[in-house]
Amino acid sequence: MPEYRRALLDGAAVETVRDGDELVAGDGRRVKIEDAQHLPPVVPSKVVAVHLNHRSRVDEFQIQLTPTPTYFHKPTSALNSHKGAIVRPEGCKWLNYEGEVAIVIGRTARNISPAEAGEYIAGYTVANDYGLHDFRDTDAGSMLRVKGSDTLCPLGPGLVTDWDFHGKYLRTYVNGELVQDGSTDEMEWDMHYLVADIARTITLHPGDVLLSGTPANSRPVQPGDVVEVEVEGLGRLTNHIVTGPTSIRTDVGAQPTESEEVLSTALGGDWEFRGIRPPKR
Repeated sequence: MPEYRRALLDGAAVETVRDGDELVAGDGRRVKIEDAQHLPPVVPSKVVAVHLNHRSRVDEFQIQLTPTPTYFHKPTSALNSHKGAIVRPEGCKWLNYEGEVAIVIGRTARNISPAEAGEYIAGYTVANDYGLHDFRDTDAGSMLRVKGSDTLCPLGPGLVTDWDFHGKYLRTYVNGELVQDGSTDEMEWDMHYLVADIARTITLHPGDVLLSGTPANSRPVQPGDVVEVEVEGLGRLTNHIVTGPTSIRTDVGAQPTESEEVLSTALGGDWEFRGIRPPKR
């Protein structure tokens, strides 16, 4: 399956093709993958994400799945890349990983059927839909700061075409330890359905990204942690967590909170503990 990556070569953003352990630019320049400075593999005009899709995640939250998907938007200013630093702002504590498959649009799509949707998909890449749950009490509706803060949308390492999304494993590791272990087969709505659903009222342009949902066991990570998301056939996206250089301003806007809503979401939806939570683990 062809794999395309974007990287900085001599200070310029360059489209490359993977050739073994090297990336090859159109003019023939080569760079070792391990030495490359990666960029997000695509430049979307928008990033749309589904709230819940994996059945293991729904079971974890002890809820009933809605009859149809619901979505939120991650601004493009949140984009990040393979090996990029994920910034947890100073003053925040509840930054969670969410390993996912990202759908990349290849042709302008509007008012298409699920049966047609595959013709409009350029390929797929790996994503980590980080959530800054400290802002969940104020942004639970829009998810704007929870999911859209700077650096919280890493994509990569590359865009893979001709990838069959059926029956593929999706795994997340923190410091080498397996923490999420899911499959695309546990998705309630598949990739084609999600594309067709959004394209009913929102025009999708080439490069646009749809995030398809995460399996169970999203949990908080700390500065210094290394988080890797591996999807069968798409590769492994690696990022590390750092603390932001400045604190959240206190003279404007809602402040980070640590309510039962925040804790229950960050720690896995253990709703039975609401109001009687045991000591933090």
